[in-house]
Amino acid sequence: MNGRSKADALATAGEALMAISAKPGRYGAWILIALNLSVLVSVFGAQMGWSDLLRWEGDFPLLGNHLNMTSIAELQWHFFALLVMLSGVYAMRADQHIRVDVLSAGFSPRTRLVIDLIGDLFFLMPFFGLVAWYSMDFVAMAFQFGEQSNSGGLVDRYLVKAVVPLGAGLMLLCGLGRVLRNLGLLFAGRAREERV
Repeated sequence: MNGRSKADALATAGEALMAISAKPGRYGAWILIALNLSVLVSVFGAQMGWSDLLRWEGDFPLLGNHLNMTSIAELQWHFFALLVMLSGVYAMRADQHIRVDVLSAGFSPRTRLVIDLIGDLFFLMPFFGLVAWYSMDFVAMAFQFGEQSNSGGLVDRYLVKAVVPLGAGLMLLCGLGRVLRNLGLLFAGRAREERV
């Protein structure tokens, strides 16, 4: 296997990891519809003076045994957390994340790859590694204590807190994919230059 094909394999593996990690974010866009519906119900319910909407026997995950206006309001924050943690990875994979394009626009493609590689290795991956690691205890404590709303809204608060390590893990996977892809592109460029 020559240097060019190894570099292509590395870039392909990186692209595959990025695609896998961004998949939940692609479908996460549908969360916007649920978020908008919950806001509409919340506003309409407040105007109508609603309090309790539904009650049922037994417990349902996240909702418990009832659905009230407090639950609807808290559900909006749950949807928003899902949207942010899943969509960030999708934006990163699509290369639509925030960066200083004013400076990088003048750089060569090779220089931009090196800057992305350094940023991913020294900033993105360590940060999201720490977030993933420390948020696991955050989720475990919420689960052990049976944390729920203080206002009679949603129960099983560990479910929304579990989105933090999930999103951080997906971002780590995407970051690893970007590192592999960028290394492959850099090596492929060097192999191309050496042949000329």
